[in-house]
Amino acid sequence: MSRKRLLGSIALLSLLAIGVTACGDTKTVTKTVTVNSTDVGGGGTGKTVSIIASVPPTDHGWLGAISKDAKAAAAQHSDVKFELLQAADSDSQAQQIEQAIAKKPDALVVLPQDGAALTPVAQKAERAGIPVINIDRLFTAPDAATATVLGDNYQIGVLAANYISDQLKCKGNVVEIQGLAGISVTTDRSKGFSDTLKKKCPAGGIKIVAKQPGDFNPDKGLTVMENILQAQKKIDAVYTHDDDMAQGVVQAIRNANRADEMFLTGVGGSSDAMKQIEEGGLYRATFLYNPNMAGTAVNMARLIALGQGFGELVPPEVPRQVIVPAAVVTKDNVAQYEKYAFN
Repeated sequence: MSRKRLLGSIALLSLLAIGVTACGDTKTVTKTVTVNSTDVGGGGTGKTVSIIASVPPTDHGWLGAISKDAKAAAAQHSDVKFELLQAADSDSQAQQIEQAIAKKPDALVVLPQDGAALTPVAQKAERAGIPVINIDRLFTAPDAATATVLGDNYQIGVLAANYISDQLKCKGNVVEIQGLAGISVTTDRSKGFSDTLKKKCPAGGIKIVAKQPGDFNPDKGLTVMENILQAQKKIDAVYTHDDDMAQGVVQAIRNANRADEMFLTGVGGSSDAMKQIEEGGLYRATFLYNPNMAGTAVNMARLIALGQGFGELVPPEVPRQVIVPAAVVTKDNVAQYEKYAFN
């Protein structure tokens, strides 16, 4: 392994907060783990492992970065045979995974369209002896995955609520443009936001006057926000669940000549969002966790397939859950995060 690659791997994995869930009880131990070069290195092991990854379409910026990082992680290992599949919806993804199971890979990495809808086929893979590593959108049964890599989506909502309430001094009207309805990412981002507003502004000084899914889609974000702007005559802030979707929301606000009335926050860390945050004005902040989590999932899949683990855990093992912490990006610190931005 090159020194540059080793340092990159250590830097990435040092940032991960590892939640290790004990069998039976739901006791959680949080610790920071670095992985040594023998765990993440590109050297061959004498055995080739087959990893198939299934993800939604990569036309979305963050999902595009997910696919890119998964491929890059696999390319670091000479003992990994890697295949990336994309599926347009939950039904086609389930069929895709059924076909993948028939190939008998050593591991599956799955970022589901909808965790609940994909749970049965993930359970089928596990029953077939194929370990599944679940990314970001949770399955709804614990036996559907051997390991899970999550962004801290509840904390995303907490950070957004803290930022918006501080800016508004706990007084004002807020609009929430959510992602895909019903998936864990959306539920957690929304719950973290509402829970924190209630705690921080108990008098109800901040009101969520509109809340509607925008499906992580810029065009849908534009349409949804146009309708909300017509219905709501006073809006002080907009919390959007996604930076790409937020571009449609921004367009709607500007088309209505109401950019001076409110400010907006996003989620994800797109390059467009960071540029607008740096410029100042309507787009004030974004909240993110790194899409490198896909690379982490591939590395974990490899270790599981090889019967190896994180060297700093005793005995060496792969944790059942890795939670990637969330960060706040504003004009004050955007320069520190621009290198992580995706297009």
